[in-house]
Amino acid sequence: MPEVKITSEELRYIALLQDLTGVSVNDCIVDEEGNSIIYIVSPGHAGLAVGKGGVNVKRLSKILGKRIEIVEYADNLEDLVRNVFLPARVLSTRLVTSLNGKKILYVTVDPKDKGVAIGKDGRNVIKAKLVLKRYYDIESVSIV
Repeated sequence: MPEVKITSEELRYIALLQDLTGVSVNDCIVDEEGNSIIYIVSPGHAGLAVGKGGVNVKRLSKILGKRIEIVEYADNLEDLVRNVFLPARVLSTRLVTSLNGKKILYVTVDPKDKGVAIGKDGRNVIKAKLVLKRYYDIESVSIV
């Protein structure tokens, strides 16, 4: 697993969520293109981070002017993928390394959840790519 380096900007975002919620935040990824921040929180803390009815996410989104995403950390690929794609039901994952050494992850979801897994404008696939690139050096994520 590659070593994750956190920038000072990311540290400020992490401190903000921790101060707002008291939740332990492991990491945060700023997605400039998607105008969002993806927070990686300790296992079991996503609910607290989001807040009742999404109150914390909404408040933080208003303060920062960005979309806020919360993902629970998991120390293995399969569980992290499940967490990234929640509430879609991930049935299986298959990691393939191409001839040029690129890692490609195929994620099989319940057919009823395919739209949810992909997200509006492919937003969830982009989120998965950012998170999985950072932790597992995966270049490409495909929903099957």
